[in-house]
Amino acid sequence: DVEGIALWDKAESALASVLDQFAGPGNWRDNPGDGAFYGPKIDIKVFDSMRRVHQCATVQLDFQNPIRFNLQFENKNGERERPVMIHRAMLGSVERMIAVLTEHYSGKWPFWLSPRQATVICVHPDHQEFAQSVRDKVHDAGFFCDIDLSTRTMKKQIAVAQEEQFNFMLIVGPKEREHGGADVRTRFGSRVGLQTVDEIIALFTKLRDEHTSDADLANLMPSPDAAAAPKAPLADA
Repeated sequence: DVEGIALWDKAESALASVLDQFAGPGNWRDNPGDGAFYGPKIDIKVFDSMRRVHQCATVQLDFQNPIRFNLQFENKNGERERPVMIHRAMLGSVERMIAVLTEHYSGKWPFWLSPRQATVICVHPDHQEFAQSVRDKVHDAGFFCDIDLSTRTMKKQIAVAQEEQFNFMLIVGPKEREHGGADVRTRFGSRVGLQTVDEIIALFTKLRDEHTSDADLANLMPSPDAAAAPKAPLADA
């Protein structure tokens, strides 16, 4: 009916205004016929590392269902008004989004998303107690930190940690125990160097809070060989 068409046009106009403010005029496109039955919507699509398109978030402006369900609320003046319903899905399907991200990063998750952020490796069994204390402090600071207490050689422990895609390996030996920290290495083989536990936590906090990608990791490292770290497929993800 005429009223329904007018409401639809009003919703489209509101979404277009929001997109112009958020993305800028000309930086989004109309897709006629793709709206839901109750109103127009904004679909946000992303590209993965293979340039495939995936629909991610969606925001739908709904004037129709509040009418159908006779929804009302009382405003600050004590008057009855009809609300506008907003349907919002930030990730779409969570399972699909995780699958897309896994493929996109080829399993090499950036630190702020990684389920395996760091692991502690001992040079010798005599240092296991100190290694455990390093692990506990990093873990208590809010980061995932594992520890390898196996009888494997240090070289083998490092190889296993790289294979399991830990972002960082914290190597602990006599020098590190004396310094109160660990020798920090990345999964790409580059070396951050000897850091105190507090410095490690500060580095991890920076990586997490700034959503730093592997491509930007070299800028945070004092070691020149850190630049060898390969770039993440999507720097702004």
